[in-house]
Amino acid sequence: MKASRARGFTLLEMLAVILLIGIAAAAVSISVTQGLASARVRAASSELAGALRATRAQAIVRGQEQHFDIDTRTNSYLNVKQQDVRLPKGLKVSITSAKEDQPNDHTGRIRFFPDGSSTGGRITLQSGKREWHVNVSWLTGEVRVVDTVAVR
Repeated sequence: MKASRARGFTLLEMLAVILLIGIAAAAVSISVTQGLASARVRAASSELAGALRATRAQAIVRGQEQHFDIDTRTNSYLNVKQQDVRLPKGLKVSITSAKEDQPNDHTGRIRFFPDGSSTGGRITLQSGKREWHVNVSWLTGEVRVVDTVAVR
């Protein structure tokens, strides 16, 4: 007679499955967290571009020069209504603009003129190795957001 064997899983097999489920859950949570952070930065760069476009529109509508200031120390900028807008935590901001348009060492300024042109510049938002550039054309005042991966 053959000995009948009980059907089921051994303790070792159960532990292996639980371990695999834990690893998969950790991988998914990391991916979701990074995706949310990326979406937050993308939204911040779009809002920043919108604020620049609104400043340009105000210069055209009012017929007088308007300026857009960004503070790299506090990671904030003033919108058209002169409200202080803070960028998300973990985001580093820098600006490249005309030296004579910088009120101090931590504030950059882009000026927009009544004809729609500007002094031009680039605002860079960085999170980890990812960078978003908000470019402002000096000739037309056009604002464009470019998503890039920084190479280091």
